[in-house]
Amino acid sequence: MALPFRRKGSDGEEDETVDRDLEDIIDLEEGVPLETDVEQTTPEEPPVNLDEMDPEERKKRSAVTVIDTCMDLRRGENVLIVCDSTTTDIGQVLHDAASRRSDRVLLVVMPKGRHHGDEPPAPVANLMRQQQVVIAPTRYSLTHTRAVRQAIKDGARVATMPGMTMEMFTEGGMSADFNIIKKNISEMGSVLRRKRIVNVKSETGTNVTFEVNWRDWKYDDNGICNRPRMLTNLPAGKIFTMPREGTMNGTIVIDGSWDSTLVDEPVVLQIENGLVVDVKGGTAAAQIRQTFGEAAKRLRSKEQEAVWTIAEFGFGMNPNARLMGSVLEDEKRLGSAYFSIGDNTRLGGTAAVGIQISGVLASPSLWLDETALLEDGTFVAH
Repeated sequence: MALPFRRKGSDGEEDETVDRDLEDIIDLEEGVPLETDVEQTTPEEPPVNLDEMDPEERKKRSAVTVIDTCMDLRRGENVLIVCDSTTTDIGQVLHDAASRRSDRVLLVVMPKGRHHGDEPPAPVANLMRQQQVVIAPTRYSLTHTRAVRQAIKDGARVATMPGMTMEMFTEGGMSADFNIIKKNISEMGSVLRRKRIVNVKSETGTNVTFEVNWRDWKYDDNGICNRPRMLTNLPAGKIFTMPREGTMNGTIVIDGSWDSTLVDEPVVLQIENGLVVDVKGGTAAAQIRQTFGEAAKRLRSKEQEAVWTIAEFGFGMNPNARLMGSVLEDEKRLGSAYFSIGDNTRLGGTAAVGIQISGVLASPSLWLDETALLEDGTFVAH
C-alpha cells in the first residue's frame, strides 16, 4: 500500500501524527494489533481441579477443549484427524469428541514419520486438501510440510500436535484457558510495536543480537483456530517471528531442551550472519551435527549451507506449560524462549531445506531495542 503525501503543519513541519494514523490503518490491514485494540473474550470459567478427575474424564475434557474451544467445530464440517502408531489413543478420543458435532469425521492412522517436516503419504496429503478441519497428533511435526501448506491454501484450518502423549494431552499446557492466552498474546502487540533490534542473553552464556521486521511477529499461536486458513500448534501459547536473514550474530546456549529431549549439558551454538557455524556441548551437540549434516547431503551443494539457518525465534506465553523435554510444550512455557534451525519458508524466508528443529532456553533475558521484556525468565514488560 502506497503512502499518500505527508500533510504539513501550520509551521511548515511535517505532521507526524498523520503519519502515525496512516501507519495504524496499514497495521489493521496487515493484522497487526494496535495499542488501543481490546480483545473481546468470553468470561473466565471457574478453575477445574484436574486432581479430582479420573483419567477418562481428563481425556474427554481435553478432547472437548480441542474440538469446541480451539477448533470451534461447526455441525456438518469435514474433519480429518491424522495420527500414527504412537498417538492412536489420542486420535480416537478426538474422533469421538468431533463425532458429537459432525457426522463427517475421518480418522486416519499413517506410518510414523522419520523426522519433523517429513511429508505424510500422498493419500493422506490428498485427504487433507479436502477438509475444513485437520487435527494432527503425530510423533513428528507436520507443521512445516507441503501437505499442510496446501491444505491451508485450500481453505482448511489446521492444528498440529507433534510429539503429543496422553500425559501431555490431559495436563500441563493443554489444561490452560486458551481464551485468556489469546487475550494476553494480543495485548503484546503494543509492546513489540516498531521495535527492530532483539537481544537475548542468559546466565549460561547466551548473548545474541539480530534484527526483526516488527510487522512480522506472529500472534496467532494462541490455541484459537476457528477460521479458514488458520494454523496452530496445540498446546498453544507463543509469539514468534523470523529473524531477518543474515543479521544474527553471537552465541546461543540451549540450556532447556533440544528436539523434545532435556539437554544433559548446555549446547553452545556460534552464530555468524544468521547461520550456525559451530556446535559444542553434550550428546545433543553430536546429534545436531549428525542430523543437519545428513539433511545437507540431500540438497544440492550450493544449498547445503542453508540447513544451518536460524529460522525462527519465539517466546512462550502459556502459564500452564512446563519444561519437560517436549518441544511442543517447552517452547510455549511462560518465560522461556526458543530458536529453530532449518527451514524458514513458512515465515517468508529462502531456506527451503525440509527440516526444522528447535532448542529451548529455560530462563532467558530478552530486550527489544531498549525495552526489557524478560529478565531471567520473568516478564517485566507492561
